[in-house]
Amino acid sequence: MANAVDWATAEWVARGIAKRSSSTPASSSASIHRDFEELTAQAQTLVEAHTGWRSDAGLARARVVDRDDWIRANIASFRRMLRPLTDRLEEHLPAGPANFVASRVAGAEMGAVLGWMSTRVLGQYDLLVLEDEDPDDQDIVYYVGPNIAALERRFDFPERVFRLWVALHEVTHRTQFTGKPWLRSYFLEQVNGLMTMADPDPARFFAAIGRLAEAIRTRRNPLDDGGIVTLFATPEQRQTMDRVGGLMSLLEGHGDVTMDRAGGDRIPSAERFGSVLRARRKNASTPARVVQKLIGLEAKLAQYEQGEQFIAAVEATGGSPMLELAFAGPDSLPTLAEIREPQRWVERVGRVPLPAAGR
Repeated sequence: MANAVDWATAEWVARGIAKRSSSTPASSSASIHRDFEELTAQAQTLVEAHTGWRSDAGLARARVVDRDDWIRANIASFRRMLRPLTDRLEEHLPAGPANFVASRVAGAEMGAVLGWMSTRVLGQYDLLVLEDEDPDDQDIVYYVGPNIAALERRFDFPERVFRLWVALHEVTHRTQFTGKPWLRSYFLEQVNGLMTMADPDPARFFAAIGRLAEAIRTRRNPLDDGGIVTLFATPEQRQTMDRVGGLMSLLEGHGDVTMDRAGGDRIPSAERFGSVLRARRKNASTPARVVQKLIGLEAKLAQYEQGEQFIAAVEATGGSPMLELAFAGPDSLPTLAEIREPQRWVERVGRVPLPAAGR
């Protein structure tokens, strides 16, 4: 049976692109490994104290990696995520030289996307794991050492403070999924549903991957056009994408708000760090957005800014108890429409008695 994507080619291309960008090797400073072990634990304490949520998975584990390691980990994640789609594609691919070439081309294009991203990401909490995989490779908070060190050097960031700030962001996302365990299973069910619903024409699949790579060559965000699945989306899929898009917008907004509040006066440079990272976001996908952008959940950065605006509006109405309702279960999640118009969500779920706003 022909393969839809030659993943070995994807890794080879991605590693080649990653090496073109200058960086500071993660191993050049042993302190970065020690720092993130310590600061990840500290971040978990701060985030849990602020949110009142407790991880059901115990202490967060940090792993500082180089770009090649990040590429390998994300190829594994992408293969898992896309497997329901690629398996169906491969049923329609007859063996032959043309499809062998197409598979190599698809691998090269996917590798171009991953290679480019590997030069920009700072950290990542990967929840696309399978239950039968090595436990040592599950529930890991990754930090891409060369990219973090390069930013510290370029902008003269204070190392320990910046590293705590990065750790707070990634640990916040871990706490969301481990402090509210239903979130992980719900998210993975929705993603799997999107992939299994798709039954695309192979030619359209290869064309979509080609457009991702072409975006890189023209210096545009390669995932801003909506990703692969939107090309094949049915009305049912679009409803699923809307649900998961609302969830991811909520999580991103909550993540940004939580990292700023939980860090408190420990991170006096937070505003400067945020300004630099927001500028990078305009031209790149940050790690927490990789999956949802690839599968076409939402293209525009405005969605994530709206997540913060949604939280502000909800808290202004009913304080933190009302915001907590958004994490109560799938039925209480805001849709994308409700993210953009918070009052619609308040009217739908706000029938639960609440204390006065601001408590």
